[in-house]
Amino acid sequence: MAVLVTGGAGFIGSHTCVELLNAGYEVVVVDNLYNASEESLRRVEEITGKKLTFYEADILDRERLTEIFQKETIDSVIHFAGYKAVGESVQKPLEYYYNNVTGTLVLTDVMRKNGCKSIVFSSSATVYGDPEVIPITEDCKVGGVTNPYGRTKFMIEEILRDLYVSDPEWNIILLRYFNPIGAHESGRIGEDPKGIPNNLMPYVSQVAIGKLKCLGVFGDDYDTPDGTGVRDYIHVVDLADGHVKALNKIAEMKKNGADEVKIYNLGTGNGVSVLQLVHAFEKVLGRELPYEIKPRRAGDIATCYADPSKAKRELHWEAKRGIDEMCRDSWNWQSKNPEGYSK
Repeated sequence: MAVLVTGGAGFIGSHTCVELLNAGYEVVVVDNLYNASEESLRRVEEITGKKLTFYEADILDRERLTEIFQKETIDSVIHFAGYKAVGESVQKPLEYYYNNVTGTLVLTDVMRKNGCKSIVFSSSATVYGDPEVIPITEDCKVGGVTNPYGRTKFMIEEILRDLYVSDPEWNIILLRYFNPIGAHESGRIGEDPKGIPNNLMPYVSQVAIGKLKCLGVFGDDYDTPDGTGVRDYIHVVDLADGHVKALNKIAEMKKNGADEVKIYNLGTGNGVSVLQLVHAFEKVLGRELPYEIKPRRAGDIATCYADPSKAKRELHWEAKRGIDEMCRDSWNWQSKNPEGYSK
């Protein structure tokens, strides 16, 4: 039986495909390549020495998705596909709601019609908004989200909960990621953002390689040890492993019957500030990086890190790699692939 990975050519998707193939799963990828490259999948096959099946298709295309489900024997779905830039979502809310929410509605409807009722959804710590308590547990209040991107994640979570209530045959796991960075240790796959990066690590990497002049640090007056925002950075390979563990859990839920929608935080449980991350990266580089302090960004919060103990307890998963490895692997990828996947 195969796992369908939507958005499987993207940053987290491609790393998850490596871990799935290594764990013996058959992998079918659907990606419209809007923010990804087919080259990443070629390299996934090179890293693992195994083949996957790729369809260039959009999850909004109901007919194409139906064809794929009828052709392949799909047992479960890991759903990554979606637009993901916080800033852009504020500029283009309709595009984000249509693509992310409607895309998920089409996907789950096609799954239902083809008798596939197991899904692991790529959610986000943004659903917690400005958290009431730190570290954040899965029981913290959700919904006070500060941007349309985060709201699409929250809405999809609600849709999947309603789906389970309507039909308890569904096996649903929501994985709330913290801040994925790093790259595969081979340096063959990594994060390849289009245009100016939205996330801190690819921005730092591109300053290091000389593509960008200077790093902007947004705000140094937060109530944190050095005034800069504190986040829970997680190595993308640890995150990918979390999806393999989630599929193991789905198999268990199928056998015993799911009693609820399962929700897990995937993070390290350690808060790292922006400047701590920059200095860890400088250590790997052996030189200083130019940065300037800028005003806070709207919607940014001071501190956000996970309590990942539930995932450890129920999924038998925990993050193994520290901030130094995250910086080392990010730089290894960026230095070997200064232009990302484009030749």
